[in-house]
Amino acid sequence: MGILSGNPQEEPMHYGEVFCTWGFLHAAKLALISHQTLLNHTGDEDLRKFLTSVMDNAKQEIEQLEKLLKENEIALPPSPPERPNADLESIPVGARFNDPEIAAMLSADIGAGLIACSKNMAQGIREDIIMMFDQFHTQKATLGGKLLRMTKEKGWLVPPPLHLSKAE
Repeated sequence: MGILSGNPQEEPMHYGEVFCTWGFLHAAKLALISHQTLLNHTGDEDLRKFLTSVMDNAKQEIEQLEKLLKENEIALPPSPPERPNADLESIPVGARFNDPEIAAMLSADIGAGLIACSKNMAQGIREDIIMMFDQFHTQKATLGGKLLRMTKEKGWLVPPPLHLSKAE
């Protein structure tokens, strides 16, 4: 099979893998910063713990992605500066995100991450990269399930119109 046989880490990344991995890393860095900001706005202790676990997950993804790109001699996207901690009470009420809004934003972020992981797995040819995005996908799906449970328990879930079929 030539160049694409043997140890996957010794195979070159194709342009699609480079682009998607670089883009995923860039998005992960931006998400981490936005989540640091959202943490300043979060009042609910369960949501704070969840958001902290999402941020820890993002840091782990960033570390793995940076290692992969460095090993393949690919320049890394810029890292935005970390956000400082702020006291929730010092943020004016009209300028604050509330906890249900934060939960909804996290849900959208997790959903977008799932789609990006699936796309990267589908177009990859290096097994190690596919498995890395599979790992990220599984972690995001688990986080999404926990967030859904939390939003239901706290009454934050805004469901679309429910279809109730009527018996004839």
